[in-house]
Amino acid sequence: MIVLLDTHVWIWAFEGSQRLGSSSIEILQHPKTERWISAVSTLEIARLIEGGDLQIHCSLAEWVNRSTNDLLLKSHNITHEIAMKSYQLPGTFHRDPADRQIVATAIVNECTLLTADERILNYAGVKSLDARL
Repeated sequence: MIVLLDTHVWIWAFEGSQRLGSSSIEILQHPKTERWISAVSTLEIARLIEGGDLQIHCSLAEWVNRSTNDLLLKSHNITHEIAMKSYQLPGTFHRDPADRQIVATAIVNECTLLTADERILNYAGVKSLDARL
C-alpha cells in the first residue's frame, strides 16, 4: 500500500501524537507500506512555525531530515501535472491551495491519502483514510 501523509499526519506521526489512531499506526508501521509526503507539506509546516502555531525543538531542516529518516518517508515534489490537477479536481473541493496539491498528488500517483481533514475525507474524488482511526 502507498499512503500519502497529510501535513498534520506527518507532524502527528513524528511527534507521537495521541490523535493518530491505532489502525493508522499499524498502516504506517507495516513493512510493506510506502509512506510519502508532499513537498507542499514542508511549506505548510514552515508557515505554521512562522505563525507561531507549531513549535519544534530544532531547525526546520533538521526536523524534516530527522522525521523523513525516522518514519522512512519518501518526498514527492510538485510536478506540472500535479499543479494543473490541483485546479482540475473533479466535483466540488475547497480552495486551500496546499490541500488541493496534496489531494492532486494522491490522485495522480494513485495512492491513499491519510488525513483527519473532514473536507478531504468527505471528498469522493480521492481515496482517503481517517488518520484518527
